[in-house]
Amino acid sequence: MIKKLLIAFATASLLAACSEPAPPPPPPPPPPPVKATSFMVFFDWDRYNLSAQAETTLGQAADAYKTSGSARVTATGHTDTTGTPAYNMALSLRRANTVKDSLVRKGVPASAISVIGKGETQLLVQTGDGVREPQNRRVEIVIDGAQAAVPAVFSDPKSYCKALSDKWREYRTSQVDTITAAAMAKCEAGNYAEGIPVLEKNLIDAKIPLPAPGYRWPGRPYTPA
Repeated sequence: MIKKLLIAFATASLLAACSEPAPPPPPPPPPPPVKATSFMVFFDWDRYNLSAQAETTLGQAADAYKTSGSARVTATGHTDTTGTPAYNMALSLRRANTVKDSLVRKGVPASAISVIGKGETQLLVQTGDGVREPQNRRVEIVIDGAQAAVPAVFSDPKSYCKALSDKWREYRTSQVDTITAAAMAKCEAGNYAEGIPVLEKNLIDAKIPLPAPGYRWPGRPYTPA
């Protein structure tokens, strides 16, 4: 009798085990991080125009962007150590903006490109002051494969006016400009309607990127010429 009960219990247990659902399969491993792709173009001394070789390289960079589908592109300009630090900062921005303009002509959206100027602060070849080192006169283009960041949008004129003023002070610390100073004063006094257009124009004329790429107050689209 006991033997029959044990057999019945074992059979019931086996049936119960067979009826239980199988455990779910383990989740797939996360995709590997997208490796950043980088390119570099070089410039003649005290110049920011592109050579034929640089245009070819930028064509390859534009193709890499298009292959990625949607990526973030950063163009960082550099100079050698000739000239003053302030002059070199402006020159590095001109070089980076020239690269950006070329990439836009080749089909990369302007809103996907960030422009940075480093002047003579990050030398590829370490030199003393006043050295014309060709390897330091460059723009580095990085395509990191991540989703392009959405440009910042300012919700009020006060914060946007302050951002414009901060941009000018960042890149023009040694330059006295009464028109820009007056526009900053108007912003600080709350006269944004007169201060903002002047600051935007002066930044654009100086090839300094606006606080929100592709954006001008109040919410007007803008593409550098």
